[in-house]
Amino acid sequence: MITGAAGQIGYALAPLVCVGACTGSGARIALRLLDIEQSMENLRGVAMELEDAAFELVESVSVHCDADEACADVDVAILVGGFPRREGMERKDVMGKNVAIYAAHASALERRAKKECKIVVVANPANTNAAILALHAKTIPKENITCLTRLDHNRALAQLARKANVPVRATRNAIIWGNHSSTQYPDANHATIDGKSAREVIADDAYLDDEFVRVVRQRGAAIIAARKLSSAMSAASSVCDHVYDWLNGTEEGVTTSMGVVSDGSYGIPKDLVYSFPVTCSGGKWSIVQGLTIDERSRRLMDESAAELASELELALQCLNETATS
Repeated sequence: MITGAAGQIGYALAPLVCVGACTGSGARIALRLLDIEQSMENLRGVAMELEDAAFELVESVSVHCDADEACADVDVAILVGGFPRREGMERKDVMGKNVAIYAAHASALERRAKKECKIVVVANPANTNAAILALHAKTIPKENITCLTRLDHNRALAQLARKANVPVRATRNAIIWGNHSSTQYPDANHATIDGKSAREVIADDAYLDDEFVRVVRQRGAAIIAARKLSSAMSAASSVCDHVYDWLNGTEEGVTTSMGVVSDGSYGIPKDLVYSFPVTCSGGKWSIVQGLTIDERSRRLMDESAAELASELELALQCLNETATS
């Protein structure tokens, strides 16, 4: 299932799902597309295009404006739909609307989805939307609720490859810590290039500690400035990477980044949805343990955790106000 499927990311994502980019070439796909009622005509057009593409893996494509219908027995839920910030809106207004959306998604998923359903939240604020969903969907295991930081992870790999003048396939094990926001910490300390330390290969600590972090953090804004639209294509591709690795496993010796419910690892407060380095196997993710964290990294990791704690507090305040109004 894809929510917000009539939007830019949904339009880029749906055909990738249909060719097996999320699941692999052996899986058959019954695709559910969900959006608001006002977008149904657009969504039917998307479904018509998917039908015309005659994807061999696809069993069916259906369009929905009712979340309960769309969530029935789903195995994977990709939650792209959310309320964007508009001119003149306060941060609290946006948070309040997204809290309501993700509380409703949680209810529908809890009632109708398979209990082992894997959920990835894409809509911003992705980490906090996922945290609200986890708080509401109490019967869905917390480890089944994630948010997308794979786009930031892929951006970090691409920047390392560009600096080292190597193909991106030569880069491994960059880490995105924290929030999918400008406080995220793209960490090159554990990254490798052709099996060697990225710091040794690039030999430019000033770049890795400053420009590299800044470019990855601001890449989304740079793309909007360049094309006047958000990074839908790369977001869609990264969603597929996230789901594929979760379902099929990461390569041995390779880590990725996922926003997951914190268990207290690396001193991050429990219940925040925080991006950690993970490996995947057997349909489950595991936080990589035992990494050395230097003083600079500790500070940047904690700054992002503090922002997430503040966001979650605001989201819970919005929930309480909604409940008492």
